[in-house]
Amino acid sequence: MTKRHRAFLDPALIARLRRTSRRFSSMKHDLRARLQAMQLANLEPDDRPRVESSGREITVASYNIHKCVGTDGRFDPARIAHVIAELDADVVAIQEADQRFGRRRGLLDLQALEGMTGLTLVPTSEKPDGHGWHGNALLLKTGAVQDMRRLALPGAEPRGALLVDLDLPTGPLRMVAAHLGLLRRSRRWQIHSILNAIQDGPSVPVLLMGDFNEWRPGNRSSLLALRPVFGPLSHEHFSFPSYFPVIALDRVIGSPGLVTKLEVHNSPLARVASDHLPMKARIDIPAALNELLRQADDTTPEGQG
Repeated sequence: MTKRHRAFLDPALIARLRRTSRRFSSMKHDLRARLQAMQLANLEPDDRPRVESSGREITVASYNIHKCVGTDGRFDPARIAHVIAELDADVVAIQEADQRFGRRRGLLDLQALEGMTGLTLVPTSEKPDGHGWHGNALLLKTGAVQDMRRLALPGAEPRGALLVDLDLPTGPLRMVAAHLGLLRRSRRWQIHSILNAIQDGPSVPVLLMGDFNEWRPGNRSSLLALRPVFGPLSHEHFSFPSYFPVIALDRVIGSPGLVTKLEVHNSPLARVASDHLPMKARIDIPAALNELLRQADDTTPEGQG
């Protein structure tokens, strides 16, 4: 409101508008604090930040790019590419990388993205100009793909996940990139489908990343079935909405010992490029392999081995 406009308003009304604006800012602050307190109250004792352990670690990230449409309503793939460059990750799982309807073409400028980050697209799409499977795409800097499966997830709406076995410089990794449904019942079904799929094949560390669309902590969460495989689930990393993050929709979880550090990438550009903030993590594949060996030893009956 300009001074010229304010000149036609009653001074008492102007003072009232200013007080209302301050109250609204205070309400936003209170809302954020209450939502965070509600979710943090449900954390389990092991949900504490862990310290980086060694130089064997690599960086991974998950990012729902909202079809390259920012919170300002502008379609801008270059802006998304710059946020991905900020992550400086070796592996990136992308959600909403394709058009949802029509040709399902990919929305990223892959050539520009590779030039900025060194990341290349893992071929997963069934469409010649698509980037992924049900919008899930995977970007990789180094290493090789040993196997790739497209999972059609059950539910009321079309959803999918990618299961990719990677041979990375630090060791083997089974990675699942997923975008779960909006209905809690569907998410439960989808979680069970993913858990069944990751049991096939050799025993290697598993990393599950994506937009899980679940903010509820505790026993109301649709993600409870993940606990026996991945341990306690963290709820303190708020990624949505990007301009005022109060909900933990996006996740990076791994086999015991795999994820050593987890954070939300909350940069000025990320706050406007998409309605989700990226999740970024450090993983230690050798540590997770050692944990798998220890668990195997613990389950071997005495006198065998």
